[in-house]
Amino acid sequence: MDPRLSLAVGVSRLSATAIRRLGWGGGTALPGLLASLVDPAALSKLSRQLPAGCVVVAGTNGKTTTARMLATILKQAGHRVVHNRAGSNLVRGITAAIAEQSSLLGRVRGEIAVLEADEAAFPAVVRQTSPRIVLLLNLFRDQLDRYGELDTVARTWGEALTALPAASIVVNVDDPALAALTDQLASRRLTFGLAEQRCALDQLPHAADAAVCRRCGTPLTYRAAFLSHLGDYWCPGCGFERPPLDVAARAIALEGLERLSFEVAALGQQPWRVDIALSGLYNVYNALAAVAAAQALGIAPELIRAGLAATRAAFGRLERVCYRDRSLVIVLIKNPTGLNEVVRMLTSARIEAPLLILINDLDADGRDVSWLWDADLEPLAQTGSPVFTGGIRGADMALRLKYAGFPVERLRVLDDLPGALDAFVSELAPGQTGYILPTYTALLALRRALAERGVAPAFWRQ
Repeated sequence: MDPRLSLAVGVSRLSATAIRRLGWGGGTALPGLLASLVDPAALSKLSRQLPAGCVVVAGTNGKTTTARMLATILKQAGHRVVHNRAGSNLVRGITAAIAEQSSLLGRVRGEIAVLEADEAAFPAVVRQTSPRIVLLLNLFRDQLDRYGELDTVARTWGEALTALPAASIVVNVDDPALAALTDQLASRRLTFGLAEQRCALDQLPHAADAAVCRRCGTPLTYRAAFLSHLGDYWCPGCGFERPPLDVAARAIALEGLERLSFEVAALGQQPWRVDIALSGLYNVYNALAAVAAAQALGIAPELIRAGLAATRAAFGRLERVCYRDRSLVIVLIKNPTGLNEVVRMLTSARIEAPLLILINDLDADGRDVSWLWDADLEPLAQTGSPVFTGGIRGADMALRLKYAGFPVERLRVLDDLPGALDAFVSELAPGQTGYILPTYTALLALRRALAERGVAPAFWRQ
């Protein structure tokens, strides 16, 4: 019994309950902050109780979906999983999530934790949780006013990883920055990536970030570029290249916006296939990351397959809701790479449906919206779909679309939420599907509006 930890957990849980009952929010962050004020070592003490340790999931894009996939796989395998499912991924959010899943005496009700960590919070999270496995997804340019350039994030990650010699590193080596960052670590490294030429792009996108060698600075040459700067690369200057893949995805099939499947090729195993009720090449990466981490934990392929089949979209990540007899598909966007991939997914599937893009510039979104001009939105101009924009910077989004060649007669700027939601739905015919692409705080406001209308649960309950 640790009286200080018990008090910290009690304060966290009671404050979370109060916040939700008063309608002030989800209670996913402030309770953890209060717990840390009572006991600064609360997160360390709680995480040390987990007999199977922690898995920390980090990356610019895909953290929430990948963590949910891995948590579902582990539950299918019979494990009691602690997970910051609501996506609150700073130290305070992770502390609140574990406290919520603990008794009032401070005993964690679980055996293994799957914790997604914000890029800036990653060093503090791994320092306090001493993870068994670190799962690294990607590094893209995102919120420059908060994170700084990729080199800044990579440097802090490298320092944190060097201090964790006992952890296993599961890493997407299609990302040259992550491959270089992890190739000299003392930790065991398990690599994953795509082995599928059919998914390659014709050329690197404008928003590609890390297309230079991290060793010598020479521009990389790509045998295949799959997503932004992710691909099969080599450096003509020093010979650095993508490492061999321990776990690879091949024979990838993207079935519209409904499903995807691919074959898993892992060392020492016969190839086996997985099927998931999500779409987009970025979700192939997310699923492959979950597969690789599950393999590192010793989970059998049949349980991994069952876990992925049981995974459903996290809130705002290809989530579908029905409102006034219309179907709404909600896809979070937050940086050029993410927006590019959503546009690629919609145009590749030949989706020609009304689109609502909601752009905010609050702190959690990043105050700088110049990233809209780095996204490749020109393919939208080739569709016949009307596009509506809204949010605090809805006019900026409309201007970007105009310069992308989008016909102004099919473009309309709406008011802020919730008015934009109702105006957009009014433009849809009964039974029609519309697509909503919000930034992070716009997603929270959208979810709040949908919850108030009784058509979707609050995000922390999903």
